[in-house]
Amino acid sequence: MDIMKSFSLEGKVALITGAIYGIGFAIAEAMAGAGATVAFNCLSEADLEKGLANYEAKGIKAHGYVADVTCEEQVQELVQKIKEDLGGVDILVNNAGIIKRIPMVEMSSEDFRKVVDIDLVGPFICAKAVIPGMIEKGHGKIINICSMMSELGRETVSAYAAAKGGLKMLTRNICSEYGEHNIQCNGIGPGYIATPQTAPLRERQPDGSRHPFDQFIIAKTPAARWGTPEDLMGPAVFLASDASDFVNGHVLYVDGGILAYIGKQP
Repeated sequence: MDIMKSFSLEGKVALITGAIYGIGFAIAEAMAGAGATVAFNCLSEADLEKGLANYEAKGIKAHGYVADVTCEEQVQELVQKIKEDLGGVDILVNNAGIIKRIPMVEMSSEDFRKVVDIDLVGPFICAKAVIPGMIEKGHGKIINICSMMSELGRETVSAYAAAKGGLKMLTRNICSEYGEHNIQCNGIGPGYIATPQTAPLRERQPDGSRHPFDQFIIAKTPAARWGTPEDLMGPAVFLASDASDFVNGHVLYVDGGILAYIGKQP
């Protein structure tokens, strides 16, 4: 067996939702580097242009589509269009998601539902759309972007934690229902990742000290650093490749060890 060849994604079509920047973009870049043809969706033509420009700047020929992951009709049309254009989805990465940091008693049910709709119902809709084609092909990989909040609670993220906890169980259930069709469904649970969205939490204070939240994360992480989008590239390629064909229903936490660590004694 050529072990390195088992990590290749040559000839595979990967749909990464919401992958115009950040974690999704890094995963798409990794999969393209491993040989996959990359497709992504976004919510508007303006976002589509930005996304295509980002890929072009990296020398990647990506295929972008406008579709809302919470609309079943649009997602079905998206998957059909990808099949017509590229030959069908071999790899689905459910990356699109949002978070609203609001104390639970102050959060409206409308906001709660919106987070759950995008972060949990969206992956259900997308997986439902690609699974028939994967069964027809005789193989398929579904990767759900879970979170440490799939395991832990924290102040102000009740909707996000509920959705990501549900996504972990959806991952296990897809494995349970469709594993016999050679479909592997696994999750990636990122730790705290250094992205433009988290940059304000890492800014140095006027006195030169770390931001309090930055101090908190460093103290809680055995690796003593924030993760980077690049830290997720290898795990994503592994879970998308033939090398993980007997890995199913698993969530791979890429968190620098946070979930394994009780923290330093005060």
